Amino acid sequence: MDEGGAVRVGGTRISLDLVVEQYENGMTPEDMIRAYDTLDLADVHAVIAYYLRHRDEVRAYLKRRVAEADALRATVEAGRPRVGREDLLARRSAREKADAATGQ
Repeated sequence: MDEGGAVRVGGTRISLDLVVEQYENGMTPEDMIRAYDTLDLADVHAVIAYYLRHRDEVRAYLKRRVAEADALRATVEAGRPRVGREDLLARRSAREKADAATGQ
């Protein structure tokens, strides 16, 4: 588990989340090591075996990770006000006028 609370596979940056998602989407362990060259085949098999033996625990972990990501996203979005289409068009128009005035 890394400092952010994500379970990583072996000594890689690949998360348990990704391996389980790819497995659930039909990717084989061999496909995974071809797609993610830092993975070791034995580690992928170990993750899948753990997942199959502990589905409820892994699903709870995955659900918790989604909730944490949603909470972080909400915090970030709350700190940055949404910019409406009208504001974007006004900014664009002002930039175009400034560029025209300077001959760009």
